[in-house]
Amino acid sequence: MNDRHVALIGAFYDALGRADFAAMERCYHPEVSFGDPIFQEVEGRDRVMAMWRLQLGVRDGLRSTYCDVTADDFTGTAHWTSRYTFSSTGREVVNEIDALFRFEDGLIVRHHDDFDFKRWSKMALGRPHGLLFGWTPMWRKTIRDRATQRLDELS
Repeated sequence: MNDRHVALIGAFYDALGRADFAAMERCYHPEVSFGDPIFQEVEGRDRVMAMWRLQLGVRDGLRSTYCDVTADDFTGTAHWTSRYTFSSTGREVVNEIDALFRFEDGLIVRHHDDFDFKRWSKMALGRPHGLLFGWTPMWRKTIRDRATQRLDELS
């Protein structure tokens, strides 16, 4: 167990809960990469932070909690719960997320979040889109393409 890396993950999630972008950014290595089921690969601290700004912008009243943080000298894990209103639809979302981290120079150099895309789609988008299409590759691609386009507009 590496207590410093456990504390780094905690500092990141504490900052996320406050939407403190400067504190979040201090946890990331300049060459950080991020991935999740929607933003599959985002490279570099500036672009990753633009992604977080975008995500928090479409989530009204984000409340997050985290638990089960573990870390060694090279990798870490955490589970976090994101609760928010998806601004595009006004629907309440409670997303359960498993995070994996890799560390370099005492900072997070790789951050990967994994969650059930179909479950998220049903909560965020509702019927008929989330229920009927949330599981299809074409729908996932549509959501991913829209998210990437919005990120490109910001960064």
